[in-house]
Amino acid sequence: MDNRQRIIDDELHDECGVFGVFGVPDAAGLTYYGLHALQHRGQEGCGIVAVNNRSFSHVKGEGLVTEVFNEGRLASLPGDMAIGHVRYSTAGGGGIENVQPFLFHHNTGDFALAHNGNLVNSRELKLWLENRGSLFHSTSDSEIFAHMIKKESDNRDRIHAIVDALNMIEGAFAFLIMTASRIYACRDKYGLRPLSIARLGDGYIVSSETCAFDVIGAEYVRDVEPGEIVIIDREGLHSVDYSKFKHHNMCAMEYIYFARPDSVIEGCNVHAFRKESGKWLYREAPVEADIVVGVPDSSLSAAIGYSEESGIPYEMGLIKNRYVGRTFIQPSQAMREKGVRMKLSAIRSIVGGKRVVLIDDSIVRGTTSRRIVTLLREAGATEVHLRIASPPITHPCFYGVDISTYDELIAAQMNKDIERIRQLVGADSLVYLSKKALFWAAGDRHELCLACFNGKYPTALYQSFEEANKDGKF
Repeated sequence: MDNRQRIIDDELHDECGVFGVFGVPDAAGLTYYGLHALQHRGQEGCGIVAVNNRSFSHVKGEGLVTEVFNEGRLASLPGDMAIGHVRYSTAGGGGIENVQPFLFHHNTGDFALAHNGNLVNSRELKLWLENRGSLFHSTSDSEIFAHMIKKESDNRDRIHAIVDALNMIEGAFAFLIMTASRIYACRDKYGLRPLSIARLGDGYIVSSETCAFDVIGAEYVRDVEPGEIVIIDREGLHSVDYSKFKHHNMCAMEYIYFARPDSVIEGCNVHAFRKESGKWLYREAPVEADIVVGVPDSSLSAAIGYSEESGIPYEMGLIKNRYVGRTFIQPSQAMREKGVRMKLSAIRSIVGGKRVVLIDDSIVRGTTSRRIVTLLREAGATEVHLRIASPPITHPCFYGVDISTYDELIAAQMNKDIERIRQLVGADSLVYLSKKALFWAAGDRHELCLACFNGKYPTALYQSFEEANKDGKF
């Protein structure tokens, strides 16, 4: 991402979302709707690969789903099998060459690949592959996995090559692999990224989030388990464990920020989780105020929970402009400073003369929080008490979220000094949700990945930590 864009885009971004259809007519059309439901997971590029009578067809491009696809392009993707992908670039960067799904041609059979997540040992694997003759057409770590499947195949059944390749990669991933006759749905053994399966007619749907099932009328069946490969073919679903090491370290930010509120992740509805976290936020950080206001959109559920638990009325004091271009880059500092006003507006008649509790899901770099607090004050708010529905983000993420260095994180730069952060954002008070409250909000859950909050990474990190810590501060 352009550094100028980061100045105004003080938000977290997940890398991508995947969607697959098996055994349903007009699979590409269904994939189009599924990707549209997953658009929040990536807006930089998208693509669909379809199979018809063992013949592959492929359309991809940079932009939103509605920009890349039209009736003509969808008509060029016949068949009852398809996989699709929406991308936000982290590992490997942007460009059309990195837009997925990737389609590979090989004398043992063509196949397509789509990936959500990030491989932390990609550099070592790429060097290993290049030394054995592999040539790469993209800078995406997803292509590495495809080369590994072929290097390990050795004329065996493809499932054995997939198992061997999965046991060589480390990190967070949900892979969809589509051959001429089946789809393989694979999930990392740590359970860091979501992947679910649904039934539609006589066929099956696979998606990063369950919200996409509702759009096309599919019925949820189950999640792909950590360390599992689910094979979907004409005989139904088959399961193979590629690892007996299994954990459910789902990325906490899936619940806090990334996923749509109508999705269910490992049995927990995202809206319910956020609402409960808002209730715990009040229990841990009560304050006297007149109204509760949430930052649209991912913080609204937590704001409702805070309001219900506190008895303080919930008001829509901020309005989001939904027509700001996703690639908008202001050419001058003066225009950059106005960037947040193009995204959010404070309603003076609601917040004027009021003590406001402002609920947000997280603080990354702090610039957006400061501008929102300023917006509320300029609209007449007498007090602004900032409550964050997550702990301070103090460590980089290496699993597909675009915070890869410490200097991007205000809580790390200020050594978790909440008072200094409060002063920087200009709030009257500032309190973060505790780490233990995340588990309480999730009900009976005992495992979550909190690495960005506590530095306890579920996987080995290889070179990633050293790159994030170039200045030697941490």
